Amino acid sequence: MEILAFGVQSDEKPLIEKAFAGKHEVRCLDVFLNRDTAPIAAGYEAVSTSVNCDLGGAVLQTLAAGGTQLVAQRSTGFNNIDLDVAERLALRVARVSYYSPYSVAEFAWTLAMAVNRRVIRAASRTRDFDFRLDGLLGRDMHGRTVGVIGTGKIGEAFTRIAHGFGMKLLGWDVAENPACAELGMRYVDKERLLAESDLVSLHVPLLPSTHHLIDKDALALMKDDAILVNSSRGGLIDTSALVGELRAGRFLGVGLDVYEAEAGLFFLDKSLEGVDDDTLARLVTFPNVIVTSHQAYYTEDAVGQIIDATVENVGDYLAGRHSDNVLVPARPGT
Repeated sequence: MEILAFGVQSDEKPLIEKAFAGKHEVRCLDVFLNRDTAPIAAGYEAVSTSVNCDLGGAVLQTLAAGGTQLVAQRSTGFNNIDLDVAERLALRVARVSYYSPYSVAEFAWTLAMAVNRRVIRAASRTRDFDFRLDGLLGRDMHGRTVGVIGTGKIGEAFTRIAHGFGMKLLGWDVAENPACAELGMRYVDKERLLAESDLVSLHVPLLPSTHHLIDKDALALMKDDAILVNSSRGGLIDTSALVGELRAGRFLGVGLDVYEAEAGLFFLDKSLEGVDDDTLARLVTFPNVIVTSHQAYYTEDAVGQIIDATVENVGDYLAGRHSDNVLVPARPGT
């Protein structure tokens, strides 16, 4: 079977081709799946997508009309997929339920330390042979308080690093993680966590219940000199409210690897055409803010695991097997 893979990065392409070699044919496209590109998939029984592809109802209907029966998403998140429509169309949908949590956790810490120690500003200065230290004053993480919102696999990995720094650990989640508790984490309500933490890091999925989890009221609870990091999903933060707080001079630093309106922007080169998103344009002007383009997962280890799981998802589909990766099973007889 030949699979059509959308939104494939140049670093990712040889890994995908190697993983599928000898098993299935794969055609890699750098364009993302959306209403305009969906007709390209006509005749392909299986397509593979990335998290910034559009798999809304209209796109899924085009895929189904063209003969597609399997959507294999190369990510853990699936908020870009209309699962109800997929089920009605008898489209099997699978994702990658697990990959290296260290990739995201380590990058979250990279953002936290970069804004804390003013690394971007320092590196920019030294390129101009400006070696002053003015404005580069950071602070020790040791002994300070970190608030981890979401203590699943990634949150646990982030917590272990925080424990290594010698930080006081606060956690918030729908269920406590015994491994985090053993490290000394105290589970508290979200309001207390926000009020007491010097660093807040988000590691929860984007669900209706978590959309704008960090809104204007939540931001108001945080310390004026706190650090906020989001390497999970952009929709967890009300970005307009965040810009308002930054305009007021609040927060030591903010590190964002995700943005709630990133679709159609992230993973693309917009340098020659500009961006008409005023909120994002304002966000990147703050000297204490770092925005990266959803790259936290992007390590050889994690991407390799994602691709291997995708190959397995295709194999399970062909063999009629069910796994924990399946979000929408195929109907009997389809």
